[in-house]
Order: sequence, then C-alpha cells, then structure tokens
Amino acid sequence: MPPFVLSREQVREIDRRAVEEFGLTGLVLMENAGRGCVDTLQHLGVGGLVVICCGRGNNAGDGFVIARHLDLRGFAVKVLLFDDPQRLSGDAAANHAILSKADIPLSLLGADFSLEQLPHELEHADWIVDALLGTGLQGAPRTPYDCVIEQINAAGAKRLAIDLPSGFDCSAGRPSPITVRADHTCTFVAAKPGLTLPESQLYVGQLHVHDIGAPRKLIESYRP
Repeated sequence: MPPFVLSREQVREIDRRAVEEFGLTGLVLMENAGRGCVDTLQHLGVGGLVVICCGRGNNAGDGFVIARHLDLRGFAVKVLLFDDPQRLSGDAAANHAILSKADIPLSLLGADFSLEQLPHELEHADWIVDALLGTGLQGAPRTPYDCVIEQINAAGAKRLAIDLPSGFDCSAGRPSPITVRADHTCTFVAAKPGLTLPESQLYVGQLHVHDIGAPRKLIESYRP
C-alpha cells in the first residue's frame, strides 16, 4: 500500500481505533513500530555501535523496542535515558521493564547529566537513534533535551529519528531553534504534512513510512 499524508491527529486516531475497535494492543503497535525501524537500520547498514537516546513518552518506548531487536540480531547497542524511569507510563514503561531484564547496556542520565559525559557516550557510535521527543512537543525542547540535541547534531555518527526529528513540528514543517538534523526519519502509518516539504529535508533526511499493524480497512477509511 503506497504511503500517503495524514495529520498527526488522524494518526493518533488510527492508533486509538486500532486498539478500541479492532482489539489490538498498544504494545503490539509499539513492537511493530520498533521492529520496522530496525529493519530500516539493517537495510541501511550498521557498521558498529548504535546509541539510542530516549526521553519519556512513547518515542522512548519505541527506542526500547529498537534496542531489544538490534540486540536480538547481534548488533552492538546501548540506551541513554534522559529522564526518570519512574516517570515512564503505559507501553513505554512496560518496554523499559523488559529492557531492564535483557542485559542490554542502559545508562540512566536523568535531567542532571553532565554535559562533559555525553560526548564520551556518543563518540563511538555508528548510528545515533533519536527517540527523545514525539509529536506532543509544544514549543522548543527544554533542558536537558536542548543540550542533548546539540550534542547529537555535533556527533560524527549517522542519525535516525523516530517518528520525527526531536524539536520539529511535523504539521507545519517548522524546526524549533534546536532540532535534530536526521539523515533518516522513520515515521508511522502515514507521512505527516510537515515531513514532506522540500525545505524539511535538512532535518528529516530521507523519510521512511512504516506500518504498525493497524488494519488496512481502518487506514483506507482515511484516504480522500
């Protein structure tokens, strides 16, 4: 099925209806999203360590799934969590609990991490995965995420953004003053309007649209 463009509100509604009307679970949808991102990474080529930078919302949950599937396929991976794991909830919390038992390197840096520490955490990465901030962000990224984004952009690794580059408005196509500059972006269900604009390519890079298992009947009902 060829990708098409939907608003972030429509994609959220598809997620909700997939659970409430079709009986899927959020965990299944998150699992499919994360595994699809790993398929893309493997297709693009992974030549070394993958560092996954996670925040607090469902983007972090996607990051935890990505870490597990990279490890399962034999790739070196570590996760940096820039928030208190006690603040995680729902499917993100469930996937964090799984990851915590999986013997995958996980560093809890929190809001008071040392700026001097982060370049060391990123310096050997072949890929950095941006799983920091999702579509719910209002305004510019706050501390510590603004500092993390600056360090991600300064690192020499390739960058993959999950759903959208952190700091980017996927509806209007506007970057905030501090926004991840991704080489590739994996978004879900459909492209969002702002991700497809020519001027967005500096931040989005190459766009990949993944299904997450929502039924075709449901998705087709949103086609014009």
